[in-house]
Amino acid sequence: MIAITVGGFELDKEQMDAVCSDSKHIMVVAGAGSGKTTTIIGRIKYLIQNGVDPNSILCISFTNATVESLKGKIIDEINESVDVYTFHKLSMNILNNSLEYKICSSDFLDYLVKEYLENIILNDIDMMYIVLRYFNLFTVKINVLKKYRQLISDKKIDRLIHLITKFIRLMKTNGYDIYSFNKFYKNKFKRKSFYFLKLVLILYQKYHNELRSMGELDFDDLIIEARNMVDKYGIKNNYKYIIIDEFQDSSMIRFSLIKTILNKTDSSLFVVGDDFQSIYKFAGCDLRIMLDFKKYFKDASIYKITNTYRNSQELIDIAGSFIMKNKNQIYKELKSNKRLEDPIKIIKYKDYKKDFKKLIEEISVKNSILVLGRNNKDIYKLLDKDYNIDSGFNIVYIPKNIKFKYMTIHKSKGLEADVVIIINLVNDIMGFPSKLEDNKILSLVSNKADAYPYSEERRLFYVGLTRTKGYVYLYTPKYNASEFVDEIKKA
Repeated sequence: MIAITVGGFELDKEQMDAVCSDSKHIMVVAGAGSGKTTTIIGRIKYLIQNGVDPNSILCISFTNATVESLKGKIIDEINESVDVYTFHKLSMNILNNSLEYKICSSDFLDYLVKEYLENIILNDIDMMYIVLRYFNLFTVKINVLKKYRQLISDKKIDRLIHLITKFIRLMKTNGYDIYSFNKFYKNKFKRKSFYFLKLVLILYQKYHNELRSMGELDFDDLIIEARNMVDKYGIKNNYKYIIIDEFQDSSMIRFSLIKTILNKTDSSLFVVGDDFQSIYKFAGCDLRIMLDFKKYFKDASIYKITNTYRNSQELIDIAGSFIMKNKNQIYKELKSNKRLEDPIKIIKYKDYKKDFKKLIEEISVKNSILVLGRNNKDIYKLLDKDYNIDSGFNIVYIPKNIKFKYMTIHKSKGLEADVVIIINLVNDIMGFPSKLEDNKILSLVSNKADAYPYSEERRLFYVGLTRTKGYVYLYTPKYNASEFVDEIKKA
């Protein structure tokens, strides 16, 4: 086997075994920092070196940024152009000129549901009455409008707006349609769920009628229409090799599009993902697609790449033990040549702002500090007049001129820094792990949650831990610390 180099470095044995496999359906289970992108580029390089036409290769990633990064690296490494698309761009290419449409605004559904429930519905006594019944409020019809206006005034209607929009989005991305309501109604939920589903059905129809009247599609419709087009007419491009990055983030409609293309082209499939880093269930991503890969493809070959080039062995031992408490994850033991004694530092504070400043001042690495939180607003509880934000969106601690970046852990996936600090590690509803529970009605349109407590939050914490190339600091209160911190402390 001739060695393959990417970026001047030879692929390791595990990467080479996966890259050079001649199996029809290949899943590469990758660890954090194990070189997922390197493996993908290595696969493309191997195919082209073995006579495969670059035009017959389709590579799919999940964001515009990762697509552009992949394109650039492929050109640099191979000096060949390969089709690299997001699912949405691929769908647009499939539809091409066969369907006249525009893409609707990403917040159009939110606007439509809000406008209906706060304004339009005020002219419909019967519909207002249904909403009141959903909230277990009873009144004679003559008082319906007054009672309903009180719901709006008390902001209770806001929670319903959020739940309806989330239900419709999950419903679409998981492949449900208007005919699914017959099945929904048969589920044994409380009586209030019957009223909720009546509202959703009406708003789902209004939403699609509005889109049709404007000649628009949302992103889910785009993928669904592309799948239907491929199913009817095939696909113009003669793809023979399909490669998918971040496979753990697949949704049912995305996977349905890929399966349809595979059926029409007889392409081979090569997917790379890390089930430990599946953190987008709220957006419709379904980890079962990755976990059940062998059920979808009976002849599938599964490879693992377990050498991490980012974290120390000491850190991945602790993080790996933490994540594998949930036996629904794919077992893998990560390996590293890096050694670092005591890589996870637990910092217990008494004064939230004051002790954080001390921590920032004591950290020796000043140029690559990444502060991570559970929620967008977590950082604002720390900031005061001693901080500024520069033109590069760095937060600057003015007295010592120390710069750091803040982002949520969701946004940090794929990134790394010399030092990571995780904040909001509080045992609280809005702490980490978050104790906010999804409404049970959402189980109708999303994959069933793992039985293990805080399964998605646990994966999110794992992502935060593994962003560091060195130390990670867990910033937690002296009293009422996060249970995740207590668990790490015992490791």
